Amino acid sequence: MATQVACTIDLAEEGKQLGRLALPKLTNTGGWASTFIPIASVANGDGPNVLVLAGNHGDEYEGQVAALRLIQELEPEQVAGRVTVIPVLSPAASKANTRMWPSGINFNRSFPGVWDGRPDEQLADYLTRFLFPPADVVIDMHSGGRSAWFMPCSHMHVVDDAEQRRAMLAGMQAWNSDYHFLYVDINGTGLLCVEAEQQGKVVITTELGGGGRVPAAVHELAWSGLNNVLRHLGVLEGEVVTRASMGLPDAVIVDGRDPANYVVAPEDGIFEALLEPPTGVKAGDPVARLWFPDTPARPPEVLRAPLDGILAVIRSIPATEAGDGVFTTGQVIEAAELA
Repeated sequence: MATQVACTIDLAEEGKQLGRLALPKLTNTGGWASTFIPIASVANGDGPNVLVLAGNHGDEYEGQVAALRLIQELEPEQVAGRVTVIPVLSPAASKANTRMWPSGINFNRSFPGVWDGRPDEQLADYLTRFLFPPADVVIDMHSGGRSAWFMPCSHMHVVDDAEQRRAMLAGMQAWNSDYHFLYVDINGTGLLCVEAEQQGKVVITTELGGGGRVPAAVHELAWSGLNNVLRHLGVLEGEVVTRASMGLPDAVIVDGRDPANYVVAPEDGIFEALLEPPTGVKAGDPVARLWFPDTPARPPEVLRAPLDGILAVIRSIPATEAGDGVFTTGQVIEAAELA
């Protein structure tokens, strides 16, 4: 099958391999150039095929660090099956500390991709046609990046297929975060996880904080959660840890599927948060204020909770434009309602 992306490792071989994907790039300093994206594979015998991805958005570093550490520490004798890792899907954006690629492209809106399209479409097409099909499970680690603090959690789409949904629920819960989040796509199509879900894969995703820094506790959650999910899937040796075995209560599942939960700025201004996730709110409660530096005599506009529930996400960047997301709420739901 035609592809512009070259891979330097054999994804059918056993053992531990480290290499790279290469896709064409054209720059002012090189007409015959390539963009390199690291990839690793650790395989041993029969078992699940798991694809671990991070750095889909460049400024989301929590998963990138966990994935890089996994490449360093994972050895074939620990594995039953195959773990393929791409620790930084968007390397130029990661180096620039930006969500988007330097071209302005949001890689997470590039799927299923086009083999001879833009660079992001070429990479998306390679994942769609070469990496997703052999995988049983796709893990795609995200956070709020620089722009938002998302209560650290694993999360999922509520897919239609009941068996796939149950497997995704169990994988989400195996991360052992205090909170889980159910989300919907309110801003465009072409998401990586949707393409994998449509191929029938068990997709496990996260939103591990954000806000421009990564606290040590979030690094620990990214690492411990990733490893526990791999044990839960049966691809990594070791005993699966549960919240009960750690003496913790069940995680809270927050349902963000109602589009009314996603609040945007009505106009330009300076954003002031009044609450922090995961605070409980009632409809109408003040959550934030928007100030107007060009008209300092004007009182701030109070931004209120649209529904009863839990504040899940809050904006991190004070400078705000009309239409920017400023906070997100959700409603508590029981796992039994999903299973």
